[in-house]
Order: sequence, then C-alpha cells, then structure tokens
Amino acid sequence: MTPSTAPHGPVTVRVFAQRFSSTPRGARLARHLALHQLDVWGIPYGSDASDTAALLLAELAANAITHGRVPGRDFEVRLSLGVYTLRIDVADARGERRPEGPGGTVVPAAGADGGRGLLLVGALADRWAVLDRLPVGKTVRAELDLPH
Repeated sequence: MTPSTAPHGPVTVRVFAQRFSSTPRGARLARHLALHQLDVWGIPYGSDASDTAALLLAELAANAITHGRVPGRDFEVRLSLGVYTLRIDVADARGERRPEGPGGTVVPAAGADGGRGLLLVGALADRWAVLDRLPVGKTVRAELDLPH
C-alpha cells in the first residue's frame, strides 16, 4: 500500500502548539488562537468547555508573562485534545519561580491584589500540575474532562 491509499483510523488526539511573546499582547493572542483552534476541533465558541478553557488559558498565560518572564524568551501554549480530555499546557523559561502544585496553593489575605489565579485554576480544572520543562523552565498543565 502506498501512503496515499493506506487505511487511516480516526484521529484520536489533536495538538496545537505555538510560542508567544511574553507580553500582555502575547497572552491575549494565545487565548484568541487557542479558542479558534478549539472551535475548528468542534468545541464551539461560547460552549462551557470553550469558556472554561478560555479562563484557564488566560490565567496560565498571565502567570507566565508575570511570574515566568525571562527577557527575550517566549512562553509556549500547547493544547492536546483527546477523545475525553482537553489538556492545556503553558510553559515558560523560569523554572526557579515554580508555584506550588495542587494542595499547596495558599489563599491570599483579604484585600491582597493577587495570588488567586491558581486557586481559580484548581476550581475550574479537573486536574492540574506543575511540571519540569526541559532543558529549562516549567510547565503548568490543566486538564478538562469533556462530555462523552
């Protein structure tokens, strides 16, 4: 069989990966392109899954440009859509500024200006984790279970 006539099974995982400048504009662009890609994959704008993914991506990208920024280095967004799960990975080059993972996030004092982002991630994601990124940096991963 030649490659053009070989039988193909259904695609079970779709992947989108893109680097963005570590700026507020880069974070906005990441969210917009990711939501467009989800719509192309059949997760329409305005659906619960799309809206939740938008919030998760916005928070993780904001953290990457605020806490993970290294001058001259980009951050990366990677979406992986499986049959039942959407995985959102946001990676930056600053491994030494690693947040606590699930269960280690501290509620900020009343009136504090920040510190609630990962609490939001924990509330919205079905699972999340902080992973090492090779050769340098970290990746914050959030997963959403999708309806069957």
